[in-house]
Amino acid sequence: MFFIDTIDTEGLGNRSYLAGGAAAAVAVDPPRDIDRVLEAAAARGVRISHVVETHVHNDYVTGGLDLARLTGAAYLVPAAARVAFARTPVADGDVVAVDEGIALRAMATPGHTPHHTSYVLEDRGEAAAVFTGGSLLIGSVGRPDLVEPRLTERLARAQHASARRLAAELPDATPVLPTHGFGSFCSSSQSEGGSTTIGEEKGRNAALVEDVDSFVATLLAGLDDVPAYYAHMGPANAAGPAQLDLTAPARTDAAGIAERLAAGEWVVDLRNRIAFAEGHVAGSLNFEAEGKIATYLAWMIPWGKPVTLLAESPGQLAAAQRELARVGIDRPAAAATGGVHEWLPAGGAPSSFPRATFADLAARRPVPDVVLDVRRDSERAAGWIEGSVHIPVHDLHRRLADVPAGRVWVHCAGGMRAAIAASLLDAAGRDVVAVDDSFDAAAAAAGLDLTAGPAAPAPAAP
Repeated sequence: MFFIDTIDTEGLGNRSYLAGGAAAAVAVDPPRDIDRVLEAAAARGVRISHVVETHVHNDYVTGGLDLARLTGAAYLVPAAARVAFARTPVADGDVVAVDEGIALRAMATPGHTPHHTSYVLEDRGEAAAVFTGGSLLIGSVGRPDLVEPRLTERLARAQHASARRLAAELPDATPVLPTHGFGSFCSSSQSEGGSTTIGEEKGRNAALVEDVDSFVATLLAGLDDVPAYYAHMGPANAAGPAQLDLTAPARTDAAGIAERLAAGEWVVDLRNRIAFAEGHVAGSLNFEAEGKIATYLAWMIPWGKPVTLLAESPGQLAAAQRELARVGIDRPAAAATGGVHEWLPAGGAPSSFPRATFADLAARRPVPDVVLDVRRDSERAAGWIEGSVHIPVHDLHRRLADVPAGRVWVHCAGGMRAAIAASLLDAAGRDVVAVDDSFDAAAAAAGLDLTAGPAAPAPAAP
């Protein structure tokens, strides 16, 4: 009898898997923090005999190499992937035995990358599940534009063919277990649901219901922005990531925080956006620990710039450090815990800025304040506040000079990204109001004129 355990990495919108039998198991697309995989194996009482990658990942640092070395497992990587470390190359049709009666069969499914490979878990010769990585997702497919712009259309067509191969060769009841698609920017679009089968996808997945030309045209037209840190993930994974170090960072105090700010380093306050707005160290930036900190901080910080973390508790600090390590921000330069008054020099006063709703903004109109929309292009295309300025939050740190003079009311779709943007503007000395409200409320706010645009894909993140 086989088992499959799911290991969620919610902040990045990914899933890894541990699957096997009574004595041995295989880890599929493991996260950087492999202790979670080891704990799952220990709970099952199995050894990890194989570690497999569906592809060289572009959105996170893999723990596969480290896990294979630690456990002595065979490390299976698609043969066509260009990597700098020793591994067991896998080609289409290869079968490896995992446990008694349980095997893993490789299926070439190019599209997300040229070398992408899916793995069919077989129980006594019958398909029990398929690990599809970035190929066939829940209601979608992995995006084909992360490797090389000149290959994008070719890979989109390959993605269509790969999805159809999976649908043609596997029974309808086969569970589809993707790595991406739960908020990950590696997904070409977002869809509802946490589980699916080959049969369900045949009735709803564009790759399986549309002809190739229509599918490719729609897919390419709907691709969203690519997080900047993705450019560093593929090379790190191909070179072989360093062993993860989650020991606590060096502690700093108020004087040290001031020195780091004066040196131009990033000091990141992990508290929730309400607490930050009410009082914070001037010049610090707010990336909520409860938000998608790994995605947005890694997207925006100049790569390699030192970062100091300010947290309410050691637990909050450790969780954020773990999340950031998953995307290659391995060692915070320093950290402090407690509250804003512990992070300020003696006698220093915290900075603050107001929060508001869209109704509050409507009450100010038509006063000539600046309204700054920091949503992504795809979100704004569905509608925006007339007269608003648009700079996506991931571009704002480079385009602060493009924000017109005056008091800035900054909004996103739900409040989290507006808080990040407000902290950037506040650190730059601007007079800012953070609109902490759902954009749906903007339509109901009397006095706010919305401009409608064409329909856009559902956003991948709040």
